[in-house]
Amino acid sequence: MNVTELITQEVFGIWFLIGAALVFFMQAGFAMLEAGFCRAKNAGNILMKNLMDFCIGTVCFIFLGFGLMMGEDMIAGFIGIPNLSIFTDFTGFMENNASSFVFNLVFCATAATIVSGAMAERTKFSSYCIYSAVLSLVVYPIEAGWTWNPAGWLANLGFIDFAGSACIHTVGGVAALIGAIMVGPRIGKYIRDDSGKVIKVNAIQGHNIQIGALGCFILWFGWYGFNGAAATSGSQLAAIFLTTTIAPAVATVTCMIFTWLKNGKPDVSMCINASLAGLVNVTAGCHCIDAAGAFAEGLISGILVVLVVEWLDLKLHIDDPVGACGVHLANGIVGTLCAGLFATSTSSYGVDGPIYALIHGSDFNAGLKVFGVQCLGITAIVAWTTVLMTITFAVIKKVHGLRVSREEEIEGLDPTEHGLPAAYAGFSMRPQAIVEMADVEAPVISGEVPVESAVEVTNVTTIVPPTPDGKKYTKVEIICKESKLDSLKKALMGVGVTGMTVSHVLGCGAQKGRQEYYRGVPVEASLLPKIKVDIIVSKVPVDTVIDTAKKVLYTGHIGDGKIFVYNVENVVRIRTGETGFAALQDHG
Repeated sequence: MNVTELITQEVFGIWFLIGAALVFFMQAGFAMLEAGFCRAKNAGNILMKNLMDFCIGTVCFIFLGFGLMMGEDMIAGFIGIPNLSIFTDFTGFMENNASSFVFNLVFCATAATIVSGAMAERTKFSSYCIYSAVLSLVVYPIEAGWTWNPAGWLANLGFIDFAGSACIHTVGGVAALIGAIMVGPRIGKYIRDDSGKVIKVNAIQGHNIQIGALGCFILWFGWYGFNGAAATSGSQLAAIFLTTTIAPAVATVTCMIFTWLKNGKPDVSMCINASLAGLVNVTAGCHCIDAAGAFAEGLISGILVVLVVEWLDLKLHIDDPVGACGVHLANGIVGTLCAGLFATSTSSYGVDGPIYALIHGSDFNAGLKVFGVQCLGITAIVAWTTVLMTITFAVIKKVHGLRVSREEEIEGLDPTEHGLPAAYAGFSMRPQAIVEMADVEAPVISGEVPVESAVEVTNVTTIVPPTPDGKKYTKVEIICKESKLDSLKKALMGVGVTGMTVSHVLGCGAQKGRQEYYRGVPVEASLLPKIKVDIIVSKVPVDTVIDTAKKVLYTGHIGDGKIFVYNVENVVRIRTGETGFAALQDHG
């Protein structure tokens, strides 16, 4: 090997590690995108998940994952034989495997973090840690070894997946779809009638589109390392950068026009998804397609992501908050197949021998073989991931539970899962009322505080002169958690109260026995969102209203609610001018 070759090898070895660093930086992009597309009350939880899936994945990859994926000895091209040479022979590991370990580790983390967005806002953090570990430990390493280990059975068949449309994005997308189905939709996403049929789909908007867009730009930037890190020549790297730019740009323009014509306005969040869809689509064949192929893949992905996201939401009623299935699963599969359609001999810079696919080249049978291998490979990867992740989620759901409680979901995962009062301390976020068709659920009694302490009742006595009609009017003011609104409303209507005023309020106070901490320091009392329900009753006994409210609100903890009872002098209905008892008819 001459000096020029040695320098070239060293330069591209350094670029390989720089590319790995760019892929690691994509974790920040995924975190920002998911946080922006979800609600503020779950932002801290999302950031924690995106941090931990890389850290947990690193531990799993050290002990087992890397050996299963890149083991020098493979059993029938299917699974590597792991060893712990990183500990037992560190010098040898550094010489032969260190770069490969780091590079494949950051790719493994990408596959794991895709799942987070589809299951966001209602999944237990502990459950997320478990399935992230399983994916990093077994699921991803084995199937990726089929393609990227030189002894892998798909590698020996000539399967084209240069940077992971199949091995990473399809795997993450399949796991995301299975997880979203098993964990179920977010509360309030789908409105159902008494038979359980969905009669309305609600849009639950993300809280910060700016952060979501920032995540998109970070991911696009990191994708140049994602696709280009394995390049072995300057011309090949330039070609990869070119196709990695054209496909997402065309996809975004296509999506903008498509949504503009379809909905009357260009859709901002969907265009962000389209940029990522174009990147996912081109990833498999970024090294062996030309500009025309990248343009075609951009056109396909820009429309495909819209159709799949809306089909899953509006038709199948699968709740995917960030569109992970449309971006990664649909475009991962189609991008893998497109590599078998658009690969050309003229753009395969640095590839050992030309790649002829169906659309290019004169040998149709050779092209058909290339496309057939692509179909076989993606089918095998989808089947492998489906079986293992279905088992994983089913076991977690049965043994540990996938989903947080209804009350925890409505309050937000930041305070309930992490003891973080708010990810945006000092800002007042608008609480979201939950509206859905459901029977009143019996409260889960999880504490031991007496009802008198958990739901305090205060009689505010005032001197009220006798009313002209001799009736007594009483105002009952109930302050409770937002998660109890639906149940409280239905229960009160069940005892004859048909009119009430509901307000969002902010309460300040330290709850006895519930000290929150931030970075180990006790948090002072802060403003927290509450619901205030005001009722004026005359015909309905006050004690009935109070007892009904207590039964709905009580969970056995300090802070379940407060009830204030006031005497009222008179009631006036402005619309009709009625006063007293007549003004309360159809109300209470």
